[in-house]
Amino acid sequence: MLVIAGLGNPGKTYENTRHNVGFMAIDELSKEWNIELNKTKFNGLYGMGFVSGKKVLLVKPLTYMNLSGECLRPILDYYDADHEDLKVIYDDLDLPTGKIRLRTKGSAGGHNGIKSLIQHLGTPEFDRVRIGIGRPVNGMKVVDYVLGAFTKEEAPHINDAVSKTVKACEASLTKPFLEVMNEFNANV
Repeated sequence: MLVIAGLGNPGKTYENTRHNVGFMAIDELSKEWNIELNKTKFNGLYGMGFVSGKKVLLVKPLTYMNLSGECLRPILDYYDADHEDLKVIYDDLDLPTGKIRLRTKGSAGGHNGIKSLIQHLGTPEFDRVRIGIGRPVNGMKVVDYVLGAFTKEEAPHINDAVSKTVKACEASLTKPFLEVMNEFNANV
């Protein structure tokens, strides 16, 4: 089984914010793979289906970003999945807007959602797709920036990044993640 989680915050208020790009990617995967997000359990919204012969679980934690591990640990336990079965999609301030980077492990890098996951999983070793949202300018506070909407100029870059994320997730169904990582990171 493959568990793909997109991190974000629940509710209309946060729907199109930079911090919710993980949710945006899950929504796109849901459409692309025809997996309806129709179950709520473990403080998450999720759906299951088969893609390229593999069982896939798409998850949007509803715990708010900073508590994402409180949703994903119980889901992994319930479905008898391990951290090696998990792919996490989330926003990254340290990447330029619209760029993606894949990683097989690493620190939280200041991202509280990832910090929560590492804490609840007991390991930093899980696959990640980081989507760049850039850094705030003109003295804007980070919290205001990540909870702000994408500008008209940023939107096409984010849409492109979400499309690339879908392609990377699709590739990871049939290839080892390390190979997918090398392929997609080379094209960044």
